[in-house]
Amino acid sequence: METIIASGPVIIENGKVLLDKEQKDYGITPWFFPGGRLNSPNENIENACRREVKEELGIDIKIIKQLKTLEKIMPDNKKSILHHFLAERIGEITMGDDVIEYGWFDINNLPPDCSFNVYEIIRSLKI
Repeated sequence: METIIASGPVIIENGKVLLDKEQKDYGITPWFFPGGRLNSPNENIENACRREVKEELGIDIKIIKQLKTLEKIMPDNKKSILHHFLAERIGEITMGDDVIEYGWFDINNLPPDCSFNVYEIIRSLKI
């Protein structure tokens, strides 16, 4: 079974979380945290998190702490390991080539078409 390792930031400002949608070969993604696959098995997950958000939204981040790591077997029978980091945004957003839309969404009223990990991570942050 192929394993995909991905990393990305969870950026929350004023009770709203930053999410984006991308154009992929198979179509438009659901709402995701910015982030993506490690470039190599040796890439540091924090560095991958910083690189991915820079590629997707043109911003730098300050990582605050690591959040839950989630694993899921996807419909295509690939195993996904998703590393999440609570982070602060540095700079203004400029969409990367693959991003078709981004938005700030109330953590208590997320869109119905988010990736499974968005709901699980946001739920885990609520006190």
